[in-house]
Amino acid sequence: MGREQGFLPHRLVMGVLVSQQEMIPLVIEHLVVCYGPLLDSTEPKPFTYTDYYDDEMGGKPLRFYLSFAHLIDPSRLSAIKRETNALEVEFSEHGGRRVNLDPGLLSLANLVLATTKNRAHRIPLVDGIYVELTLLYAEKQFQSFSWTYADYKSEEVKLLFASWRERYRTQLKQESLL
Repeated sequence: MGREQGFLPHRLVMGVLVSQQEMIPLVIEHLVVCYGPLLDSTEPKPFTYTDYYDDEMGGKPLRFYLSFAHLIDPSRLSAIKRETNALEVEFSEHGGRRVNLDPGLLSLANLVLATTKNRAHRIPLVDGIYVELTLLYAEKQFQSFSWTYADYKSEEVKLLFASWRERYRTQLKQESLL
């Protein structure tokens, strides 16, 4: 029989879409209040992988990714997704989102994202929140799946998360967790 143990803390990461450049500082300010200081962020770029958000957000949104400095208990992911959903509502205008927040957890083994949408490859957590294995770390790189979102499948994003994984591994060692 196996012994129950606590989880190794994970790195909280977030994919962010915004409808306007001017919103970015305010969105980041809210997220830092909720989840602590940022470790890293990418430059916002037009989100050209799909037109899924264009109508709701009034044109091509800007995409950027955030990595938070404090490691967290992975069991918090569903609560974080509910909190980010509430922030999306707070930022909405005339029933349309101006911000889309996709919280996830980065570990040595993978990147998972939280979602409210059930699909065959997603596992229920709690309160209508599911988790999706988005990227798997194998053979010294991140591997994607048929269901992985197009931007997360890109080499640029996989290399970004690989670099954040190395920083995460270093932090685990510094904090004597590995």
